[in-house]
Amino acid sequence: MVWQRNVVVKTPEEIEIMREAGRINAMALDTARQLIRPGVTTAKLDKAAEQVIRDHGGTPTFMGYPGPYPYPATLTISVNEALVHGIPGKQELKAGDIVSIDCGTTYKGFIADSAFTAGVGEISDDAQKLMDITEKALYIGIKQMQSGHRVGDISAAIQGYVEGNGYHVPREYSGHGVGRQMHEAPQVPNYGRAGRGLVLRPGITLAIEPMLLVGTFRTRVLPDQWTVTSADGSLTAHFEHTVAVTENGPLVLTPMEKVLDGRSIS
Repeated sequence: MVWQRNVVVKTPEEIEIMREAGRINAMALDTARQLIRPGVTTAKLDKAAEQVIRDHGGTPTFMGYPGPYPYPATLTISVNEALVHGIPGKQELKAGDIVSIDCGTTYKGFIADSAFTAGVGEISDDAQKLMDITEKALYIGIKQMQSGHRVGDISAAIQGYVEGNGYHVPREYSGHGVGRQMHEAPQVPNYGRAGRGLVLRPGITLAIEPMLLVGTFRTRVLPDQWTVTSADGSLTAHFEHTVAVTENGPLVLTPMEKVLDGRSIS
């Protein structure tokens, strides 16, 4: 990953541009979500999302992103034990799968980044509970994005809720600052101690992204050099929003259906 080391505080005008990037990103993700069904390929979801982004004046942030080799797609699509960075392709979704879809959109020089996990057809109660806990952890983390709080408050809140429900968070992968660059400072781990880390203030924008694993916090990278899976093959889930710190509390910049006005996070 390419990290910009400095924390970049955004102006209100820049946050509005990020909000538009977030709106486009949400539309792309929603388009992919509507196509999820048994038999559909992950490549089809990817192409549909790319079309939405380009039709609305954006560009796919992930495409060409530096890594072991330039990332080749618009979305990362990670199925079942795959946690993050799964490459779309010929894989067909099956009934009972759960699929995590992550997307980034660049618009007028600014980036929005968000993700969700959804079931394919009828899924198990265990899979549904995992998704519910992961999504709830996201909003628990977001609620800590108050001016004067610290990054560690976000991390500790997520970790406490997740581990209190018997799940695990990875150590190698985290949330992050986001703006003109995909990965800006600070890193926002899904584990940590309250009262530690950067003090939050209005204009700081973060991608909050709890990633949960059922059996272990350990992960491994597949031979494609991008896809990250649970080390033990157990289920995983991932939810993410780009969020701005404001004087009035956290402002979600990438709302989908459940966050209609960009500010409601309950």
